[in-house]
Amino acid sequence: MYRVLKWSAVWFLICFVLFLAACGERAEQTEKEDVIHVVTTIAQIGEPLSVIGGDRVQVESLMGPSVDPHLYNPTQSDMARVDEADIIFYNGLNLEANMTDMFQQLGASKPVLAVGEVIPEEALLKDEQGAIDPHIWFDIDLWKQALDQAVEELKTYAPEDKNFFEKNKSEYFERLDELKKEAEKLREIPESRRILVTAHDAFGYFGRMHQMEVIGLQGLSTEDEIGVSDINDTIAIIKEHQVPAIFVETSINQDSIKAVIEGAANEGADVKLGGELFSDAMGDPNTEEGTYIGMYRHNVNTIYDALQGGID
Repeated sequence: MYRVLKWSAVWFLICFVLFLAACGERAEQTEKEDVIHVVTTIAQIGEPLSVIGGDRVQVESLMGPSVDPHLYNPTQSDMARVDEADIIFYNGLNLEANMTDMFQQLGASKPVLAVGEVIPEEALLKDEQGAIDPHIWFDIDLWKQALDQAVEELKTYAPEDKNFFEKNKSEYFERLDELKKEAEKLREIPESRRILVTAHDAFGYFGRMHQMEVIGLQGLSTEDEIGVSDINDTIAIIKEHQVPAIFVETSINQDSIKAVIEGAANEGADVKLGGELFSDAMGDPNTEEGTYIGMYRHNVNTIYDALQGGID
């Protein structure tokens, strides 16, 4: 009789432990299901939303460091991830040109927002052919507008979390305002040297915000061709204004910038490589440059050091 009672107690204990484990697993699954699965194209959208969304969101960005969104084609795994997402955010304005049709189709079954296309048209830059410049994340004020609309989508999807999202957004936007103030040091650079030469025309909004002239060898898209005349015209500007440094980009081939430096040297112009800038892609995850604020700050400091250097 004692042995029977002993084994009954053991069996009860085993069943109780299994019951608790099952309850924990179900609770974990419920918790995961409550998290909003967000997919973005570029990390400039994804990383700020991960900060604002906190533990209420799970954010995946399809395009990592050194990836050029102008040329990017979605993979099978990308298509699976966007299919499983609760909400999708992309830049729009023809940045992710090879993915636009896919996003328009997905928009019939789930929330899909092109954050750049909420910006009023009069605030957008255009090239000589009338094409809209999609690189709006370099204007901090415009990027706040874009992120604000993304947060409104999160609130609509999870209204019970709207106060949480709003509080985090306000705190994050305060940090962006501090970043904007910090970047004002670029205006200390003499106007004659406040010329930013890069591989492609990704810094138009940056230049407008910080009162810099911007020259990109390629056009708004990296699909544009670079001709000999583009290189020669850039060399002429460097010589005329005695530009001390020009810059490469992490997601763009460096050959064109190197050709400008070599050509300028052959014509007696002393111009150096000022450093590497983040344009269409941010830095590695888990680094300062892998955050929007860190990426922007890196660019500001790199440009300032190269163009202001040597001036007392």
